Amino acid sequence: MRRRKNLSRGPFLNNCGRCKSIILNGRYVGVQREGQGKQLLFLHGYMSDKNSFYYQIKFFSAHGFECIAPDFPGFGSSAPIKEEWSVGDYAAWLYDFTQAAHIVRPHIIAHSFGCRVALKLLSAQNIADRLVITGGAGIVKPRSPAYMRKVKAYRTVKKFAPKFAEKHFGSSEYRALPPVMRGSYKKIVNEDLRACASLVKNKTLLIYGAGDRVTPPDEEGQTFHELIAESSLVTMRGDHFCFCRYPQIFNAAALAFLTED
Repeated sequence: MRRRKNLSRGPFLNNCGRCKSIILNGRYVGVQREGQGKQLLFLHGYMSDKNSFYYQIKFFSAHGFECIAPDFPGFGSSAPIKEEWSVGDYAAWLYDFTQAAHIVRPHIIAHSFGCRVALKLLSAQNIADRLVITGGAGIVKPRSPAYMRKVKAYRTVKKFAPKFAEKHFGSSEYRALPPVMRGSYKKIVNEDLRACASLVKNKTLLIYGAGDRVTPPDEEGQTFHELIAESSLVTMRGDHFCFCRYPQIFNAAALAFLTED
């Protein structure tokens, strides 16, 4: 994991009760901090933000936890990134954030891309207690022939008509990203994190939606379960955002795991 240079940590600013902001490494970071008790850090997915954990923050802050949910740089109300970031860059940023925000041995709940960042950080520095992963991503799968033909076509078209290629290839979500974020996205999705997962020592609960087509439970879920020594895998109703769609089911399972002896 590569550490970012020229760090300048600052105190929390603009305290408005539930929401706080912090200046970290010269960048503005949006943060929601609510409740008292054991610290619980939320890591959101790509093209998402801290608000995706609305139901979890409400629930856990009322059940003896201090919930801390930052927006990763480039997302939500945090400042945009000015260069392409890798998973390692986000993991280094997260470590600096925990230091600046006085977060000590928190539990972590991570969704999708947030799982990538958590695995990268915890494989190098075990700064957390228990880990809950939902819709966890981080596995590079073999590319289908159809996918490879599409990539080849994109690269060919890009040589002669780059604007056309960027406009017509890739998902609508990908095309909507600024150029720097597209480059960052490519770095992120092309890094396989199975080696990192095998180094995670935290007691881990993997929760996947039975209908998750982005990170299927019998692929990502089962793979991470086999790689993380102290892990258990639960499949629940819902899709990639099962924690949002069925928060009562998700919250009950996560609370039981985080509070068990």
